[in-house]
Order: sequence, then structure tokens, then C-alpha cells
Amino acid sequence: MGMLDTFPKAFETYWPGLGGIDLLVGLAGAAGVYLLIQSKIKQAKKFRRDAEYGTARWGTKEDIKPFVDPKFQNNVILTGTEFLTMNTRPRIPANARNLNACVIGSSGSGKTRFWLTPQLLQAHSSYVVVDPKGGTLDQCGRFLQREKYKVRVFNSIDFSKSMHYNPLAYIKTESDVLKFVTALIANTKGDGKEGDEFWTKAETLLYCALVAYIVFEGPEEERNMNTLVEMINSMEVREDDETFKNAVDYMFDGLERRSPQHFAVRQYKKYKLASGDVCSK
Repeated sequence: MGMLDTFPKAFETYWPGLGGIDLLVGLAGAAGVYLLIQSKIKQAKKFRRDAEYGTARWGTKEDIKPFVDPKFQNNVILTGTEFLTMNTRPRIPANARNLNACVIGSSGSGKTRFWLTPQLLQAHSSYVVVDPKGGTLDQCGRFLQREKYKVRVFNSIDFSKSMHYNPLAYIKTESDVLKFVTALIANTKGDGKEGDEFWTKAETLLYCALVAYIVFEGPEEERNMNTLVEMINSMEVREDDETFKNAVDYMFDGLERRSPQHFAVRQYKKYKLASGDVCSK
């Protein structure tokens, strides 16, 4: 009852008291309220009001405009209205994008007609096209030639329609010989289980000797894979006569007399250290 009697007196004036205890109590209360609010703010979860179900939307021309080159020919065609610049270093670095594309579709769905062909007709870069049916070459080959492209065709079915490649023409040093032979053996050994390493080393020595002879000693018109195959075919070996010499042996004997330290001679002599029986394998 006494509390009810004094309650009205507490609101007789709204001015704060200037007493030391009054000020201390007020400051303590304000500090407590401030700390409580800060604690709630730090522990509060982040909500995006009215966006709880996501903010995805259909893009507009303005959204993709920063990624499009003003010159149409310098773009990758994504759709009939969306493009992506081939410039990997645009004026604004944040607009740079990866130009790789993965196109997935069943046979006849239009991967070649609606994706590959439009990119080729842009003629803005070099192209490597796998064309198993040959249709892309017929459709775009003449156009690319008119655009000053050098069209190269590798046809493993009909060699008469294929351009040729001679790897031996690029061999200039002994190191090149080793690289070529290593690549040749690695790509012709098949998928079967590898045998004894001895056979691989012997094969490597033989190929190195033959290739080096062809490249460094043979006439220019014979520096090709056909000559290599002919030399291998002419390497007759008789198991019962290790002293027998075939045509290739005589070729290397002549080279050894002219240049004993020739790279081809050194490789061939290492190969011939094996017995006639081993060589015949």
C-alpha cells in the first residue's frame, strides 16, 4: 500500500535526477541495454526478407551486355540472342569468363548443326575438329578457305583424301631421335601386359639406330616411315648362324668405317650385343 502511495510521486516530473546515485544508476542501465542489443545483433541470423525461396530470375540483355564483344565476329555464340566475347582480357577484368563449353545431346539433337557449325562460321580462331562423318568438312571447308584458313585433313579411312605427316622431317638432333622412338613405342605397344623390360630396351636401341641412319645419312626423299619399315623387313636373322649379315648390317658396317662414333653406329652396336636368337625375336 505504501508503494502505491509513493508511485504517483515518482512521475511528478520527467526530468532526470542530478544526484550522483541517480546518474550512476542511469548510466549502468543504459550500458546494460547497449550490451544486450549488441549481443542480440551478433547472434542474430541473417534473413533475406521476401527472398526465402531464392532470387534467381531470367537474365536480360543488360545482364549479359558486359560480356559481349561489340564486334559480332569476335563472340562465341551461345544462343540466338546471347554471346560471349573471345577476349580473355576485357577492359574490366571482372567480366573475364572461361570460354570452355560442354554440349551434351543424343544423336541427331543438333550438336553439330546448332553449336559447332555456327562457331566455325565465326572464323575468329584456329579450330581442331573431330569429324567422323565428314559432313562438317563439306559444309565449312570451302568457307574457311575463302577466309584464308589453311585446312588440314587427316582421314584414317581413305588415305587418298588425307593429308600426310612425316614425323621424321622434324628430327634434327640425337635427342629428337630418342623422343620420337619413345613416343613410337609407347603408342604401338597395345593394351596388353608389358613383357620383360629387356625387349623394350632392345627395341628402343634398334629403332634409334635405324631412325638416326635414315635422318642423318639417308637422302631427303627417303627420310620417312616407309624407309624405316623397309629396313626392319630386310633385317633377316639366322638363329643357327650368328655371323650371318643382312643388308642392314652391311649398311652400318659401311657407316662405321666412315664415322666410327656416329650415333646410329653406337646404338646399333649395342643392339647387336644380343645373340642371333634374341635379335630374331
